Amino acid sequence: MLRDGTKLALFIDGANLYAAAKALGFVIDYKRLLTEFRSRGTLVRAFYYTVVIEDQEFFSLRPLLAWLDYNGFTVVTKPAKEFDDGEGRCRFKRSMGVELAVNAMELARAFAVTRLTASSNFISARASALA
Repeated sequence: MLRDGTKLALFIDGANLYAAAKALGFVIDYKRLLTEFRSRGTLVRAFYYTVVIEDQEFFSLRPLLAWLDYNGFTVVTKPAKEFDDGEGRCRFKRSMGVELAVNAMELARAFAVTRLTASSNFISARASALA
């Protein structure tokens, strides 16, 4: 556990964390999550990264993103990229990994960085940030 006064930055990979929680049957209480991290030090920043499909009239994440933004999270979004999967089907690229990793590395020197994700792609990013 971190000591009081430690400056914390929280980085949440929304899509991967959501998929893992759904697969495990969990519901994430983001308000409680903020409270927990605030109890471990000074939570300076809490980021939530996700991809949005812009041309949809109703986007199911919109209420969550509005709530997160209102309740102290910095919501970082980018439009999904549409591509053909080679078999004639339209797919969407939904990755925020590069943005999350770069932002975490930029703040790693000033804050204790915590990433919440279900992706193993970030293991080497942690080693680079600490080097």
